[in-house]
Amino acid sequence: MIEPRVLKGFRDYLPNVEILRRRMMADLSQVFSLFGFVPIDTPALEYSEILLGKGSDESDRQLFRFNDQGGRDIAMRFDLTVPLARFTAQHIDTLGTPFKRYHIAPVWRAEKPQRGRYREFVQCDFDTIGTSSPYADAEIVAVMNAALTKLNIPHCIKVNNRRVLNGFLASLGADSSGNAVSGTSVLRALDKLEKLGREVVTAELEKEARLSPEQIEKVFSFVALSKGDAAAGTKDSQALIEKLFATYPAEDAKNGITELQTVITGAHALGVPKNQLVIDLSIARGLDYYTGSVFETVPLDLPEIGSICSGGRYDNLVGSFSKRHLPGVGASVGLDRILGLYEALAKLPEQASTASILVTVLDQSGYTTSAGIATSIRQAGLACEVYPEISSLKDQIRYANKKGIRYLVIVGAREVESGAVAIKDLNAQTQTDGVKIAAVATALQKLMSND
Repeated sequence: MIEPRVLKGFRDYLPNVEILRRRMMADLSQVFSLFGFVPIDTPALEYSEILLGKGSDESDRQLFRFNDQGGRDIAMRFDLTVPLARFTAQHIDTLGTPFKRYHIAPVWRAEKPQRGRYREFVQCDFDTIGTSSPYADAEIVAVMNAALTKLNIPHCIKVNNRRVLNGFLASLGADSSGNAVSGTSVLRALDKLEKLGREVVTAELEKEARLSPEQIEKVFSFVALSKGDAAAGTKDSQALIEKLFATYPAEDAKNGITELQTVITGAHALGVPKNQLVIDLSIARGLDYYTGSVFETVPLDLPEIGSICSGGRYDNLVGSFSKRHLPGVGASVGLDRILGLYEALAKLPEQASTASILVTVLDQSGYTTSAGIATSIRQAGLACEVYPEISSLKDQIRYANKKGIRYLVIVGAREVESGAVAIKDLNAQTQTDGVKIAAVATALQKLMSND
């Protein structure tokens, strides 16, 4: 006999979780559509050359990559952004610009599994391609806020800009060997600060970026500039921006600071509350393709779980596939990370049925009546189940309780004979007797409207 098991880093979704997951995806699709983003889909498999070298060395190592039966070198997508770049380059003449899309689909990464992080997980991406305007970045922040508000998750959105980081890196000078500081190494280390802490990042800055103790102290002093803003909300953002202008006058840094300022102003105009948007200079994002704005979002109820929605601007990624300059900006809601959040906070629902009504079947003669009542309930737009076999009322109540079904329509021989049934609310433990069969759907609608 084969042992029933799943691969490490993969998981099954039981009905109560999958119902929630699909509801969340529907809610997110609604939010994306409200902002004018349109749905697309792309294949799970791409030629390996499409994916390699686009994210980072780490993302390359995490690819599920193999030769197919035709000997082609292929890999499973590790995110939805690189396939979007390929998709856009291939179809841009049909799509036109700016092009705003959303894509909800699974991706795969062969990384170490941990709480809220799996090797197969769903990303919910939304991107705008074909404009360099920081107002497009501001809209992405507004969508992030609207999406998490729709999911009822208290949150804080942290923003930064890679050009500001580049200006700071230029001020560090050379590493301990006299070579220019490796910006990539510093940014990758900095991106781990919130997750792994100062000690781990210090070790990585020493080993990988070859920074001196004095340079490392400058890194942490730079990051500390925004900590007051993160604690106090955006009321200090303007003061921080003015300080950055004064400290990093290089042209690229100034452009990044201006973009940062515009994104914050634009996001506020688009409805993002001031206390939910802060500048955090430690936000770098680990993927190499980011060139400007970068975003991360932490849940206020459990910030240690990490970012649940993140992204940024990538102005050169589509250039890997097209000679046309097609800048982009976008973000992704981490659906499985949010499920991990719900699980940690004991907020996963118990309902394991898509129906909230169960029509009983207590004897053979009553099945036809039960089926007819269920049909009328569904025609009224309410989801219901008919118990699939003859059983005791006690067993059917136990079944409804286990699946989180709230309302029971009791149909027995006496009810069939009288032409009236009872409706039991299993949550409130109340019962309405004598409901005419023709009025069952209306009675349920009335009961459910009071929930």
